[in-house]
Amino acid sequence: MLTPSNAAPPARTYTNPVYAAQFPDPFVLRHQGTYYAFGTTGQGRAADGRIFTLLTSNNLVDWTPAGGALMPPEDADEADFWAPEVVYHEGTFYMYYSMGGGALADTVGHRLHVATSRTPEGPYTQVALLDVPGSKFCIDAHPYQDTDGRWYLLYARDFTDTDNGYRPGTGLAIDRLLGMTRLAGESRTVMRARHDWTVFEKNRTMPLYGNQTFAEWHTLEGPFVRQHAGRYYCFYSGANFLTPRYGVDYCVADAVTGPYSDAGAEKGPRVLAAVAGHVRGPGHHSHVLSPNGQTEYLVYHAWNPAMTERQLCIDQLAWTAQGPRCVGPTYTAQPLPT
Repeated sequence: MLTPSNAAPPARTYTNPVYAAQFPDPFVLRHQGTYYAFGTTGQGRAADGRIFTLLTSNNLVDWTPAGGALMPPEDADEADFWAPEVVYHEGTFYMYYSMGGGALADTVGHRLHVATSRTPEGPYTQVALLDVPGSKFCIDAHPYQDTDGRWYLLYARDFTDTDNGYRPGTGLAIDRLLGMTRLAGESRTVMRARHDWTVFEKNRTMPLYGNQTFAEWHTLEGPFVRQHAGRYYCFYSGANFLTPRYGVDYCVADAVTGPYSDAGAEKGPRVLAAVAGHVRGPGHHSHVLSPNGQTEYLVYHAWNPAMTERQLCIDQLAWTAQGPRCVGPTYTAQPLPT
């Protein structure tokens, strides 16, 4: 019988957010037992003058600030930097992100770039532009290595047409990577908006496209691919990130290049959705395994109650008979990842 002197200590728990400060578009890399989280800084800089906020952890819950990750490129003082993702390949860490916007938004748009480092925490140095011909707005780069060893880059880009019944707006595309720093120029559409819930804004005038006004502008963004049971699941965030409609859904294919189907996504996000009165705008996530290497977690941002910060949250992902579903978003105490 346990007595107060020999009773087992209570199991540790966590409550979202796990980092209660500004940390949009979180990506988490696990390398040699340490978790490295990278977050968007926009036009901001960390205290060390670098771009992209960097945190470290050994359990996905207790995070320590570690400065910034990317050295500012030349002539980029007025640019926004969004949505970094990092992979390790043959001794080098590659960081993919978009740069543009800010004071240049109406003329330059956003374009994809890659930077490299010999260590996961950086500093990273920009080495190449990943140009997507015909697109003025490309964001949310996501590198993925297929089972045959080939690397691909998924990203979000603008589409202004209504071909095949799709809605104008930001959609998802994929291209093959050559040597990690160049696109093959074989871009294919992964998924475009076709459901009401993904509308970003109505009657939106776009200076980037000659001040053309669109009756509805939709958004799919933040692609992230997982292979499960022989199929490819491309997760994404949809709708306006400021609204209760914003959340995470997915489409499915038999090959990483598609074709993808989003059957079942008609009514709203199925993986991660807002909880009225508790969680607003959960999304732009990444996937990572718990310390035991077995349990899969979604790492995502959600608004604080005042909607002044998008904060870092985590919740377990479950693969159900109906498809992938997040055990959340949670706002009460949860078991610590093991």
